[in-house]
Amino acid sequence: MYVEHHDLHHEFPEFADMIHALKVGDHHFSKLLDEYHALTGKVEELESDDVPVDDYTIEEMKKHRVKLKDELYAMLVARKT
Repeated sequence: MYVEHHDLHHEFPEFADMIHALKVGDHHFSKLLDEYHALTGKVEELESDDVPVDDYTIEEMKKHRVKLKDELYAMLVARKT
């Protein structure tokens, strides 16, 4: 099964340098990024290994991932300006 990758560098390549800078310099950003990557890894693992999981669970995981991505993106954009 094809699994689309959602790591933050893949999602926002134009912010690669800023992602790195915030990861090492901003504890809150780093914590959110770690949570985002862990959740992304779990979702991708479930999808790629075709693990049986109910739709509600996987959708809630994806919604939480989007919420984290939105928050990380807002922090990147705020830092850019």
